[in-house]
Amino acid sequence: MLHAQEIIHSIEVEQMKSDLPIIYIGDTVKVGVIIQEGGKERTQPYEGVVIAKRGSGINQNLTVRKVFQGIGVERVFPIHSPQIESIKVLRRGKARRAKLYYLRDRVGKATRLKQRFDRAL
Repeated sequence: MLHAQEIIHSIEVEQMKSDLPIIYIGDTVKVGVIIQEGGKERTQPYEGVVIAKRGSGINQNLTVRKVFQGIGVERVFPIHSPQIESIKVLRRGKARRAKLYYLRDRVGKATRLKQRFDRAL
């Protein structure tokens, strides 16, 4: 008989997406979020820098930060959520730490990260 953990794991594996790109901290990504307005659905792109990754398996999250109208906006996306249509890596960033929370305190050009060319897009 299967244990409860094995049953849960098998259900999680079915729900996980397999077509995701490899995402590193510091990458600039475009996340396609499905938005429902009335009876219609549309995809809204959210573009920003990945400042944190946490969790594993089905519980994996990405924290993406962008500056909109002079105000920093961060959103946490559950990667395997059905509300996430696509994730595209636009640019590889060079980061020397796992969490880039220090970018919150920086303004303007100081928030830029150097680009990495040794990893494929």
